[in-house]
Amino acid sequence: MDEWARLVPHLPGSGRRGGRWNDHRRVINGILFRQRTGVPWRDLPERFGSWKTVYERHRRWSADGTWDRILRAVQADADAAGRLDWSMVSVDSTSCRAHQHAAGARKKPPRVPGKRSTPRQHRPDEGLGRSRGGLTTKIHLAGEGGRRPLGLLITPGQWGDAPQLIPVMERIRVPRPGGGHPRTRPDRVGGDKAYSSRRNRCYLRRRQIEHTIPEPRDQRADPRRRGSSGGRPPAFDKEAYKRRNEVERTINRLKTFRAVATRYDKRAYIFHGTVTVAAIRLWLRP
Repeated sequence: MDEWARLVPHLPGSGRRGGRWNDHRRVINGILFRQRTGVPWRDLPERFGSWKTVYERHRRWSADGTWDRILRAVQADADAAGRLDWSMVSVDSTSCRAHQHAAGARKKPPRVPGKRSTPRQHRPDEGLGRSRGGLTTKIHLAGEGGRRPLGLLITPGQWGDAPQLIPVMERIRVPRPGGGHPRTRPDRVGGDKAYSSRRNRCYLRRRQIEHTIPEPRDQRADPRRRGSSGGRPPAFDKEAYKRRNEVERTINRLKTFRAVATRYDKRAYIFHGTVTVAAIRLWLRP
């Protein structure tokens, strides 16, 4: 009941012409049931109503950014209540095996229902990577100290981690209760060796964000070869680095949802909505 009370103020009101939405609570419970179990949409129990209504609501809200707006709203509520830890945000990624039903999406770009634009999170490659192990998708995310996602990004499974640090950081936008620009900068960013690059360090330094990212051995040797022009080696705080496990625990909490641990959605923007709903669920928990 408490979680629903925190969610209700951020849900859309009236639908398009012709009436109001069906009962939000019943439909959202159906979406959460599918998130937790990973069942096909057509196999949803009858107590949630028509499966097509539940699916279409999820697809529509994934396409027009409704789930993203709700996520930012519940993050703002947590920040106002002092439940958001800005002291250190860690970045990491996880690979999700894509079910065979996730392949075969139409080549024609999808459209936002009722509009002529494409969904905000649409990807021409549908976020699917092909390898010897099959189809995979990778979730890149930034997690705060309370083990909840602040920003996330979907890419094909074979994409590297370092190039995605900046796009993930750009997705951190927590509105302020009193208005004004949303907060986008944590006090510190942590990451493993995969995120060590001069581009990432310059980006964080330019935004005045402290960072704790270890250097691989080959990068440590490179400034020595260049002599005095190599610059000062970056500082590394071993105690702060111990907190990097927080983002790994965030990933573990996300993957308790079977529809996140295994991708069943054909479209990347719908899978992005699926992961966002799981993140909202984590933020609503005490």
